Amino acid sequence: MAHHTPPRPRICPACDGFASVHITTGGRNARGHLRTITAHCPTCHGTGTTTRHTREGARA
Repeated sequence: MAHHTPPRPRICPACDGFASVHITTGGRNARGHLRTITAHCPTCHGTGTTTRHTREGARA
């Protein structure tokens, strides 16, 4: 009996699967931790995958 493998998730072409990043703002808080902000990919909204076929440079 053949075993079917599930299809691989489509990786977002805009971020290559790295959908969320933390960017340091350069300062430190009172405890000495770096202050960071989180940026999400605008194409996949932070998931790293797409459900529909998109091309680079295409507009939604």
